[in-house]
Amino acid sequence: MTTTAFITHRDCQLHDMGSYHPECAQRLTAISDHLIAQGIDAYFTYHEAPLATFEQLLRVHSASHLERVKRASPEQGIAHLDPDTAMNPHTWQAALRSAGAGCLAVDLVVGGECENAFCAVRPPGHHAEKANAMGFCFFNNVVVAARHALKAHGLERVAIIDFDVHHGNGTEDCCAGDEQILMCSIFQHPFYPYSGADNPAANMCNVPLAAGSGGEEFRDAVLQVWTPRLLEFKPQMIFISAGFDGHYEDDMGGLKLVEKDYAWCTRHLKELAATMCDKRIVSLLEGGYVLSSLARSVGAHLRALADL
Repeated sequence: MTTTAFITHRDCQLHDMGSYHPECAQRLTAISDHLIAQGIDAYFTYHEAPLATFEQLLRVHSASHLERVKRASPEQGIAHLDPDTAMNPHTWQAALRSAGAGCLAVDLVVGGECENAFCAVRPPGHHAEKANAMGFCFFNNVVVAARHALKAHGLERVAIIDFDVHHGNGTEDCCAGDEQILMCSIFQHPFYPYSGADNPAANMCNVPLAAGSGGEEFRDAVLQVWTPRLLEFKPQMIFISAGFDGHYEDDMGGLKLVEKDYAWCTRHLKELAATMCDKRIVSLLEGGYVLSSLARSVGAHLRALADL
């Protein structure tokens, strides 16, 4: 059995929100080029992301939200949903692939075809709320995947880990109060989207970090706050919203993480998964906008996932 599946689709590179937008197709190219240059691309099994079905999306989003996004899709040019979030004629298809990737990852991991999976997809998802697209996100890919594990495969408890520099407000909106899901996150605060620090639901384990925080603060959050909650909750599968914009080279935010921090966190989650959930982990790409640091960080994350 191959340890790690790598799921992506060329449609994800056709989504475009305009010149100079930081969430660009080159993000996926940089990751692929780095894996090839490092000689580790041969260690993964590759799969094309399917289109998410409306049944899968409706476990998370309202029908009116799906209709609104589909209706906003332009026949040509770029249509803005908000100042940060826009669609071109390929965005709808790319968003369906990004959500579908997580569902395929769940099928592969639960089916025993691999221990874990990484979804190299865009648009990202963790800012997408039940009824609102925002922050470069249209559908909440990680929650669609988590609910697929719960509803289609009969799991009873899953955990979502989010180490993006921005709080996953959409994930919290979709999951708050759901006793089958535990969300553990770190994020820079105060910072966009200015949420997550006040009165979170009981199934939210949020650790706001001040700008300038680095590996030491991150590891303290993981060991002292996340880990006890995860051990208590005993998830049957772990999902990762893998945003790498907390890297010190990434000017999107102000955290000071480096590749070894992401690798350490991934290895720690793997150790927990081995004791609690038969090693089952599904990771989905979120942020990370400086191409070099993004590619290196994803490489470190994947080396840890695949035990390389």
